Amino acid sequence: MKAPDGNKLAILNALNQGGFVSGQALGEQLGISRAAISKHVQSLQDMGLDIFKVTGKGYRLNNYAGLLNQSKIQQHYMALGAQTASVEVHPIIDSTNSELMRRIQSKTELESGTVIVAEMQQAGRGRRGRVWQSPFGANLYYSYFWRLDDGIQAAMGVSIAVGLAVYDAIKALYSIEAELKWPNDIYLNKQKLAGVLVELDGQPQGPCQLVIGIGINLQMPQSFSQHIDQAWTDLSQHAQQLDKNQLVASLTYYLEQRLVQYRQTGLHAMYEQWNSLNAFAGECVELNTGHRSWRGICEGIDPQGGIRIRQDGEVKSYYGGEVSLRKAQI
Repeated sequence: MKAPDGNKLAILNALNQGGFVSGQALGEQLGISRAAISKHVQSLQDMGLDIFKVTGKGYRLNNYAGLLNQSKIQQHYMALGAQTASVEVHPIIDSTNSELMRRIQSKTELESGTVIVAEMQQAGRGRRGRVWQSPFGANLYYSYFWRLDDGIQAAMGVSIAVGLAVYDAIKALYSIEAELKWPNDIYLNKQKLAGVLVELDGQPQGPCQLVIGIGINLQMPQSFSQHIDQAWTDLSQHAQQLDKNQLVASLTYYLEQRLVQYRQTGLHAMYEQWNSLNAFAGECVELNTGHRSWRGICEGIDPQGGIRIRQDGEVKSYYGGEVSLRKAQI
């Protein structure tokens, strides 16, 4: 699906200002007929955008979170007491993670802390090759570039720190207590709200470059739910006021706090808090590597970020990579 451009994007930007916009005014502004405006609005609705019409008033965008705006992100970020953030906003992209990885591999100069966000991804990616559903304007698609000087081994537990940063941001903005699922998911009421994809480039002992991808469901159209293979939720079902720009700023702020903490002490000061938020604490789970699977009781994570599973009275730790964890079907 193609993201809106030209007149469609102009209509969407007008609707994003809030309130009703008349079809006649839009037509005069763009130099096209009201019938053409109606056709463009219909195509935007087909993409999953909730636009409704009231006779005598015009069109209105029913979008709780609004659209991304770089200057608004900066305002919210600085309101948290931080300096300016390096944030790029893209209407459409193949994948925010892929864009940063391309720059790393082409040796493009990148500042640690660079953020790329997009309204839509044409090739959004989750872990283990899964597709990340990325309809236009509906959710947050976010990637953060971070340089770590201690080698790939030192980056092993980063997804744990990132999960806590997402928890921090959601709690600070919406007073919502999320849960965390190893190694990289954020849950609400046992339903998936957000996911993390950390990709690395570097040497075992040398500097390591990380791309931290975060996808958060904000206002997922029901039409996309058929493509999701697990129970999910979005923030619009749990929070009254959503502002996507404020969320980007808050997420960046808390992610930076957690990464500083991680650089200084690893997971030493974080793993116990993660365990207190463990979505599967004490439950029977199934661990799957693609070639092998086994069941046990989830005992949380160890200080290195490995998941601890109790099997036949013995507790073993398992680490990331191509490992997935699901609640076992009894």
